Amino acid sequence: MLAAEADELDRAAEAALRPRRLAEFIGQPVVRDQLSLVLDAANARGRTPDHVLLAGPPGLGKTTLAMIIAAEVDGALRLTSGPAVQHAGDLAAILSALQEGDVLFIDEIHRLARPAEEMLYLAMEDFRVDVVVGKGPGATAIPLSLPRFTVVGATTRSGLLPAPLRDRFGFTAHMDFYSTAELESVLRRSARLLGAELEDSAAAEIAKRSRGTPRIANRLLRRVQDWAQVRGTGELDHAAAMAALEVFEVDVLGLDRLDRSVLRALCERFGGGPAGLTTLAVAVGEEPETVETVAEPFLVREGLMARTPRGRVATAAAFAHLGLSAPNQPGTLWD
Repeated sequence: MLAAEADELDRAAEAALRPRRLAEFIGQPVVRDQLSLVLDAANARGRTPDHVLLAGPPGLGKTTLAMIIAAEVDGALRLTSGPAVQHAGDLAAILSALQEGDVLFIDEIHRLARPAEEMLYLAMEDFRVDVVVGKGPGATAIPLSLPRFTVVGATTRSGLLPAPLRDRFGFTAHMDFYSTAELESVLRRSARLLGAELEDSAAAEIAKRSRGTPRIANRLLRRVQDWAQVRGTGELDHAAAMAALEVFEVDVLGLDRLDRSVLRALCERFGGGPAGLTTLAVAVGEEPETVETVAEPFLVREGLMARTPRGRVATAAAFAHLGLSAPNQPGTLWD
């Protein structure tokens, strides 16, 4: 329910809710202002914009911004992803189909295969690719000129992006988590597009539990709408929001069942820690990767858990949230 990655249902719903222009985009004021300057300058010169890198956690609007960039420059949008481009030939086929002014969006660009990555260097800088024909000593490289286009790369792990690739982007945008007020604006806009009337108190309650992520906010809004239509009066009011969020086990801090299970295991079974990742995962019946990538980031960001060299440790805020008494800490030489 609270995973920031998109599933098929999310993609279908987001297609109808996405803003089409930069002026309609809510949140990310710094990125929006910087990107507006880059696009306006490019349009004034009659040239394609510099390549753009969008970095940040999932669900914050990187794909939406890529679509907006294509709309603002009146170019066609071509979409692909790093895992889908495993051979240089795959990328060559995509690049050769581009037209002047097109925008090529590469999601999870840090997962490009190395051969494709090296071909992309040349395409981004010189707008050409060398297509190798044949094998061995008889192989020949045929240069293929490309029309000017803009690459928009999106990554959730910018640290994994090779420096040569990162340096070829003329503008890098770092996406931040949304404030509660910004999420309320997102929810009100989404409710209008869904043909529903959302009370301010309901919008505030959903926004508070959405982990600063518009994708999660819109997902929770749809679940509240489901509850209101099936079990409520059809009104998206505060009572419907509270009841729906209780059904889907989303608490006041935005923690779901997995988050609370991890915290409760750490606090009750291991006395607040430290506990190793594998041990903690076994205690909650999940894979270590699931605990590390799904639950941990939000718990650490909210100050409910700390990662130390010795293992995971629960903070006093975690004990308070679960209604438990924090254990007495051993004294130090400074006491």
